[in-house]
Amino acid sequence: MPAIDSIDGLIEQIKAYDPGVDGELIRRAYAFAAKAHGAQKRASGEPYITHPLEVAGLLTEYRLDSASIITALLHDTVEDTGVTLEQVEKEFGQEIRVLVDGVTKLSRLEGKSEDLRQAENFRKLLLAMSEDLRVLLVKLCDRLHNMQTLKYIKSPEKRARIARETAEIYAALAERIGMRNLKEELQDLAFAELYSEARDSIVKRLEFLREQGQNEVNHTIATIREKLNEAGLPNAIIYGREKKPFSIWKKMERKNISFEQLSDIIAFRIIVDTVAECYQALGAVHANWHTVPGQFKDYISTPKSNGYQSLHTAVIGPGQQRVEMQIRTHEMHKVAEYGVAAHWTYKQGATKAQALKDGKQLKWVRELLEILEQSENPEEFLENTKLEMYHDQVFCFTPKGDIIALPRGATPVDFAYAIHSAIGDTCVGAKINGRIVPLKAQLKNGDQVEIITSKTQTPSPSWERFVVTGKARSEIRKFVRTQQKSEYVNLGKAILAKTLKAEGLELSDKLIEPLLPKLNKKLVEDVYAEVGEGLITRQAVLDAALESRKAASTGMGGMLSNLTKPLRRKAKSDGAAPMPIKGLIPGMAIHFAKCCHPIPGDRIVGIVTTGKGITIHVMDCETLENYADSPERWISVAWDTGKEEFPHISRIRAHISHEPAALATVTQVIAKELGNISNLKITHRSTDFFEILLDIEVRDTKHLNNIIANLRSREVVQSVERWQS
Repeated sequence: MPAIDSIDGLIEQIKAYDPGVDGELIRRAYAFAAKAHGAQKRASGEPYITHPLEVAGLLTEYRLDSASIITALLHDTVEDTGVTLEQVEKEFGQEIRVLVDGVTKLSRLEGKSEDLRQAENFRKLLLAMSEDLRVLLVKLCDRLHNMQTLKYIKSPEKRARIARETAEIYAALAERIGMRNLKEELQDLAFAELYSEARDSIVKRLEFLREQGQNEVNHTIATIREKLNEAGLPNAIIYGREKKPFSIWKKMERKNISFEQLSDIIAFRIIVDTVAECYQALGAVHANWHTVPGQFKDYISTPKSNGYQSLHTAVIGPGQQRVEMQIRTHEMHKVAEYGVAAHWTYKQGATKAQALKDGKQLKWVRELLEILEQSENPEEFLENTKLEMYHDQVFCFTPKGDIIALPRGATPVDFAYAIHSAIGDTCVGAKINGRIVPLKAQLKNGDQVEIITSKTQTPSPSWERFVVTGKARSEIRKFVRTQQKSEYVNLGKAILAKTLKAEGLELSDKLIEPLLPKLNKKLVEDVYAEVGEGLITRQAVLDAALESRKAASTGMGGMLSNLTKPLRRKAKSDGAAPMPIKGLIPGMAIHFAKCCHPIPGDRIVGIVTTGKGITIHVMDCETLENYADSPERWISVAWDTGKEEFPHISRIRAHISHEPAALATVTQVIAKELGNISNLKITHRSTDFFEILLDIEVRDTKHLNNIIANLRSREVVQSVERWQS
């Protein structure tokens, strides 16, 4: 559609599909926005009002209602001018105010870090569109016009950030509501910014192919038409559609092939009148050409979650070339092109938004809202919802025949959580097509899945390593956080009970309650949990308790002063500082393996051990061979260099001469290098040498290597090496 360059052109465009539109109301909204933006300019140098006018024009392509058009015209007034929401409501009513507010909220996070801003942005967008999907449609068209004019932004970094966000978030959202054309245009514009050379190369090759191959395309269409006429389908519409540059590039990347090796750049559409004719056309195609195995998909009987329906097949067609075909009805084609907008028909006494909510279009939004409720922070929410938005689907069945749509690579655990969180939490096994399979098995199209549950089962933190849906991951993390706090509370109680007992005090909630203000906590349980986690030291609680007791004894005239004992020397942190490791599963106890003694600087891996939590090993530890057949127990972890350093135990083996002061030399070298010997064992003694094992507290591998190098320089040290038992 050509650009809209005037309000008259916009109104004319709306009247083409809605003759009864209130043109004066649209004109008044335009005048209101033009006055509010005044002399503001876009980065292109054009008057700012051209942007909302273009966004409104883009919405007319989807035949949206007046409220959506007015929202598009006003969407930047509250954020970028002195206009208030109250003024918007006074001039245009509450419905417009709500829509404008929903779009406006998404523009107020530009000053934050990219990850947090993007995460909060998306969270706000989800909340707004859960009330009315028109907010999303306006925002998508707003983003589309901003991408069309992206070249006018001078900063390459800002252009790249906007392009990445467009591809990762907005294109995926357009896909989820079935707006294929909008999705493809957003993807291609982002592709042009992020990988301009690759896109230019593909565009040039497509132009050449167009010039050379048009006769072949026409021949294929004519051949298909001939076969459909013979099958009694003379009214079928057939045309070829060229794939977009981004789609071609993704396929080249995924299959690691060149442009010349692609055989399906043109896909053919067959559009008929009824569902029965879809299958009739499919029969004609398959009767005349050999099918490509594994390429048939029936999205009519099992529609995609965004409402998309079609029959997909691939055959070795005319000229012995692979040909992709999509067969659908006119109504299905409308849904495929316009997504949720295709469902918006006026009902008696109902707005389009209400008509939309009567259908199933908000189901996936509600699923994302469930994830939002379980997520601890905006970044985690964005991570989980990206899983929900980017996927090819597989369709599986419950034993009762209900269809469950899941992303490719989904497991029985994902299936269980898709049915209900309680089923997921208690699943202990699964049967696929009657056969018992591991919980990490990948599901395939058409699988019948039966979930086996047990009332005594709880989610395993290790499940998070193989589930692929955001819902499953968020539910597992929710349980882990709850379990984690319970474990920290119990650990904190044990630590405090032992500490207070040494001072003649007995731990109780009644003892801790008066200390809450000093410890800056609201609940006694929070104190226990943070002591267990290492966020509050036992010494801090002890100091507060003794101070409280002293104050109480002073208040009673010194009668209890003899009970107050001197404060003990402050401890360090009781070894309870947060673990300096990234990638841990929250809620599980952490141990450093005594076989290899990992320290910062080592490449490490975590092993989930029943009853023990996670044990951290050095990557080349020989013990890991025992877990080679249990990959589900392996966890990818790494040292968190941002955490505060504290000593780690490493073990070395040394052979030293059997002569006076040899052992003293070793200990002096270690002390000079600021290491600390925590244990020393003589493992072999002869007339010539001693073999000793030393456990040394060091900061990291660099610190340890310095100690080893200095030991090797001493004459009394015959050899020294890091040791694994």
